[in-house]
Amino acid sequence: GALLVSERIDREELCGALSPCSLSFEIVVENPLELYSGAVEIQDINDNDPVFPSSQARLEISESVAAGARFPLESAQDPDVGINSLQTYQLSTNPHFVLDVQTRVDGSKYAELVLEKELDREEQRELRLVLTALDGGSPPRSAHVQIHIDVVDANDNAPVFNQSTYKASVRENTPSGTLVAKISAYDLDDGPNGDIVYSFSSHTPAKVRELFALDSATGELRVKGQLDYEETKLYEIYLQAKDKGAVPGVAHCKVLVEVVDVNDNAPEVTVTSVYSPVPEDAAPGTVVALLSVTDLDSHDNGLILVQVSDVNDNAPKSSQDSYDVYVLENNMPGIPILNVSATDPDLGRNAHLSYTLLQGDPTVGHIFSINRENGTLYLLTSLDHEDQVEFSMMVQVQDGGSPPLATNVSVSVFVTDLNDNAPTVLYPHPNTTTTYTDVVAPGTPAGHMVTKVVAVDADGGYNAWISYTLLQATDPSLFSVGLHSGEIFTARQVQEDEPPQHTLVILLKDHGEPVLSTSATVSISVAEMVKEVFTDLTDVAPANDPRRHVTFYLILAVILVSAAFFITMLSVGIFKCYKWRQSKELFNSSRSTLYRTPGPFHHIDAVRGGFTPPNFYHQVYLTTDSRQSDLLCKKPFTSSPLGSRQSTMRNGEPGLYHQIVGTAGRLPTPAE
Repeated sequence: GALLVSERIDREELCGALSPCSLSFEIVVENPLELYSGAVEIQDINDNDPVFPSSQARLEISESVAAGARFPLESAQDPDVGINSLQTYQLSTNPHFVLDVQTRVDGSKYAELVLEKELDREEQRELRLVLTALDGGSPPRSAHVQIHIDVVDANDNAPVFNQSTYKASVRENTPSGTLVAKISAYDLDDGPNGDIVYSFSSHTPAKVRELFALDSATGELRVKGQLDYEETKLYEIYLQAKDKGAVPGVAHCKVLVEVVDVNDNAPEVTVTSVYSPVPEDAAPGTVVALLSVTDLDSHDNGLILVQVSDVNDNAPKSSQDSYDVYVLENNMPGIPILNVSATDPDLGRNAHLSYTLLQGDPTVGHIFSINRENGTLYLLTSLDHEDQVEFSMMVQVQDGGSPPLATNVSVSVFVTDLNDNAPTVLYPHPNTTTTYTDVVAPGTPAGHMVTKVVAVDADGGYNAWISYTLLQATDPSLFSVGLHSGEIFTARQVQEDEPPQHTLVILLKDHGEPVLSTSATVSISVAEMVKEVFTDLTDVAPANDPRRHVTFYLILAVILVSAAFFITMLSVGIFKCYKWRQSKELFNSSRSTLYRTPGPFHHIDAVRGGFTPPNFYHQVYLTTDSRQSDLLCKKPFTSSPLGSRQSTMRNGEPGLYHQIVGTAGRLPTPAE
């Protein structure tokens, strides 16, 4: 179980600047099966010296630069990490400059020269300084660079950046040439002293210069190399703007570039097989293989996504079990009236829903249609409230699984009424040439009902309420009409000198919107006797009417037929009443006989002896609770008493058979 080093380990080669540096491994122990995960951390030793990009650096500083001005210096690089990495810088002793060591966000160090005492070109034209970089090893390792400073005449105005820090973010797979940020500076000087050139600061690492390019004229910072989030997540880039004066003025800014991770690393799966091959009698739960999955990406890009395949185990579910839809009659064909909504929590085809109308009523399929994909219900024809008020149907919602699951939703469509029917007059009938004349005698008092206008409206509810008004009359003061009943009354007493014939025009209106109306014409005669009415009718009939001679005979025939019908019905009623009373008396006598001690002449004996006539024979064999004369099944009457008795016992009702046993106390013998 010992873990050994098989070759020389170089931390910088394995992990570079990453810290801590670790190597992961897994150990499988069998019998019993156990899995152990481990990691070996490679610790750094101080085996690398700091290194400057060049052995010397040259600066030009104007003598007019005020104290406190800062000048970035090239940074040294140390591949070691932690305490063994670059820790500080030291500057040789001089009267004008001090060293300010700064720390970047990634922990690396860089140095800046700070002018502590103003320069004087006439006193000293150049300065030579030594910058030393030290790591934190024990003993520390170091590197040196010579700094040569030329003191030049003044350039009055230095460039100024519009902001000291810029921030940007780019995806790690961003192609070369993509714009990252654009820096901008201005210089108040004219001519070459005001022309600005952008460049990387001297202490910008070489790696950054390989990955990013800066346009010296526009200040555009673009991607140059291949960015890798797993290698570096944030770049801190130092840029400068310098004018073209004899003694150029310099301004500095910082650009922070955040690298955004993309899913550019496939998961790495390590499979360790335990049983190979797997025995056919292996018990459920036996470990077959061990899987180890890693992904170099971060956050969600580094998760392993396990897909769970869907099973069609959920039936479609509607938001409502039933729908009530109200549609105005006389609708436009083809309009949508309802959208049946349903959901299915399954995935893919198992969640694809289709809608169909179940053909319970064949007329529904001719009137309604449903969109199979979205469940929209359409009306194919125009509906009529007077034809049918309600339609009921069933919509089936089915998913696309195998086998499919379905849910039924009931839909009720109610046709609401419109006022599309005018009142229809039933009496007097408007479509006939026969004149309906009502008679009122002279002297009839006020308030007497003479006749009634009968009308109906095919609409329903409020639309079918009919009001009656007197529109026109021969004498408007003689008659009035009931507003809601249509009854025509005398408004005053009928006088002897009234005109013999009165014509009334009645206006019938419903209460719909809009109001529909019709009219009825009523003729009323003022006469003492029916003969006068007939005379008036003859007078008003056309002279050439061939039916004027048969009117009297038709009326007489109707009266005779009615009288004959009444007499016939009265006779039938009297006969039925007589028969009912006869059966009731028979029932009472038979019931009292069944529940008393048998005498010398029992009704069974009467049948046996042949004394009872056949019609009475059928009447007495009744159930004890019967209230009607229900007869037994008839068979041809036989003169033999034994044949009659046997037929009676076989076809008699069970209730009677039990009564015989109870009365006689024994079963009848075959002879009986």
